[in-house]
Amino acid sequence: MIEPQIPEIVTHEDVMFFDTDCGGVVHNIAYLRMIETARTRLASNMGMDLKHMSDTKLFPVVTRTEIDYKRSAQLGDRLRIEGSLAKLQRVRFWVEFRMYRESDDALLITCRQSLALVQMPEAAPQRLPADWLENYRGSDENRE
Repeated sequence: MIEPQIPEIVTHEDVMFFDTDCGGVVHNIAYLRMIETARTRLASNMGMDLKHMSDTKLFPVVTRTEIDYKRSAQLGDRLRIEGSLAKLQRVRFWVEFRMYRESDDALLITCRQSLALVQMPEAAPQRLPADWLENYRGSDENRE
């Protein structure tokens, strides 16, 4: 039997002036913008690229964000964001992200988000696709 592949991504970001305050330290909201980019790429790996979402009007909507700030990034840092699908439920799924500074591999943040699929324009929550449940439920910790 083939083991299910858990969707994962690795992306990279450069800290720009608009990400920082006057001291050159990254704003907390800038981390979430970078996570948004990583999450969009993870969704694409799961079959929900931007074109698909636009055509079907089915969108993953964040229902909860948990973020722990461990260390700060600064202007000019190159960052690596690793993300993965963490858990599937009937109408909700969880993704996790870790952000590192590439120069010293320091862990800067950990982030966990809960999302639901919502059909627009009705704003109606939808069950997760059957193929997700079949393809991505590889262990007991992903079941609920």
